[in-house]
Amino acid sequence: MAGRRRKNAGASADEGTAETVLPADLELQDLYGAFAAHGLDDEDLDDAAVLVPPVKLPAERELAEQAKAVPMFGYALALARWAAPHRAVDEFGDLVEEDRAPAARLLGLAPAEGEVPEEAEVEALRAWSLACDLDLVELGTTAEGEHVAVPGPDLEPAEQGDPETVLELWLTAAGIVRELAVEADSVPEEAEAEGEPAGEGEEDEDGLSEVEEARDEAAELLDEALQVLYETTAFAEPGNETVPLGVLAALLVVPEGEEPSEELLGDITDVMVALDPMLGDLAELGLLDYRPIDPELFDEEDGEESAVVGEEPLDEEESARFGLVRLTPLGQYGIRQWLLEDGYDAPLVGDLAKGDAAELLRGVCESANVLPEEELRVWTAGREPLAAARELLAAARGTDGYGPLRRMLCVSALNLLGPDAAPAVRDVMDDPELGGAARAWLTAQGATDVPVPDRAMALWTVVDTFAAQLLDSGGDAELLRELITDLPVNGDPAGWFGELWRVDHPYTADVLEAIGELHPDRALAKEARKAAFKARSRN
Repeated sequence: MAGRRRKNAGASADEGTAETVLPADLELQDLYGAFAAHGLDDEDLDDAAVLVPPVKLPAERELAEQAKAVPMFGYALALARWAAPHRAVDEFGDLVEEDRAPAARLLGLAPAEGEVPEEAEVEALRAWSLACDLDLVELGTTAEGEHVAVPGPDLEPAEQGDPETVLELWLTAAGIVRELAVEADSVPEEAEAEGEPAGEGEEDEDGLSEVEEARDEAAELLDEALQVLYETTAFAEPGNETVPLGVLAALLVVPEGEEPSEELLGDITDVMVALDPMLGDLAELGLLDYRPIDPELFDEEDGEESAVVGEEPLDEEESARFGLVRLTPLGQYGIRQWLLEDGYDAPLVGDLAKGDAAELLRGVCESANVLPEEELRVWTAGREPLAAARELLAAARGTDGYGPLRRMLCVSALNLLGPDAAPAVRDVMDDPELGGAARAWLTAQGATDVPVPDRAMALWTVVDTFAAQLLDSGGDAELLRELITDLPVNGDPAGWFGELWRVDHPYTADVLEAIGELHPDRALAKEARKAAFKARSRN
């Protein structure tokens, strides 16, 4: 997927590692074709790092306010308060018959007077059940043997909006609804219609086994879909987080880089139909904004039913009839918490921008699951440009394995600071490590009085810049070929490479080897390989 990054530590391209994969890839290796694309086989899978992209989240207080605004969660809070000082329940903890209509009216699900629709009472019972599951109400029995419910200890802090309490309760509720959504999707249609298990004895055992298998499949599908939504939302531009249900299903079914076949179109439709009710259930807890599949699409002739996904282009409104889904900030929070509970490193944007410039650059270099521009943007925001530039330039020095990447990130941060950083950059124009990049940055800012670097500085900067791209791209051949075509060879490959291999830089040999492997001019590539051999021999 777009936006993935891999960084190789160390000073040698010989020590490359297999490309890392995101959580959904780990579950979808066969579907995504990730084994072939990443050079992994079954034995490699256990050694492949699983990366979770960083996300932006509102402050916990804002998330808590969003959670309290979710109708079903608010209903549970309201019913828990309504239970004070105590309220009679049946032996199962459900509201007694005479309290169901008043509960529905309390929640605004029915008019204050007149008949209360059955569906309103059912909705009130669902909210009451959630309140019990969250311990917002506690069940007990009086000395006289009456079953009663009383408000639980978390009700008051939740009503007052304590972020920790509210979010913990909401996350528990989301987990419950997630489980119930999977359970509902795994009930066989015939058993659901009859309202009872499929049979007795061996038949009953077989039926239970089928239900359990269907439940596991539904749970896996839902988890994969949520992981893909999490990744997609992390990389989406603001306002573009909504995903058509057909696109989400295709990401789960179609191998990356392939066009869907007729058979895969049918599979996409099946996945859409399976996800539709489960996503609708999660939307009730505010985890998703969801527009379900228009049920009228299924009222067509049998032969046309598979047209839920097709090849004909649709206008925006017609496309929306096939389902639209957007992960909310609450949904991002919830899925992130589940990932953390499963042992994944699920960072937040800005986690690496809390220290000084040295900590920032080191953290971005060493973290595989990072959005560098976002971290730099967070760090530079609100800082005095000149002081920040001096701090960044000092942190960018060094000939260790990450040095080139630090200098590249430093330039990106200087771009964010803008012209006010220029005095600090001018101070390092003669620095052997920073001078070339500094002069290039000043020239790009429009300065006309910047002297051309001497030959030694120019060549060192060429190696350093190319090395940074090697580290940043993880060996992306297409990107590196573009860089190679811009090298200032000037029609004399032997002479130019004869100078380049003598450059005292820890990545000189790696850069020359990359040029030798990727340059389209065979003669020039040969000269680069000869120069790389000389650079290795010198070391």
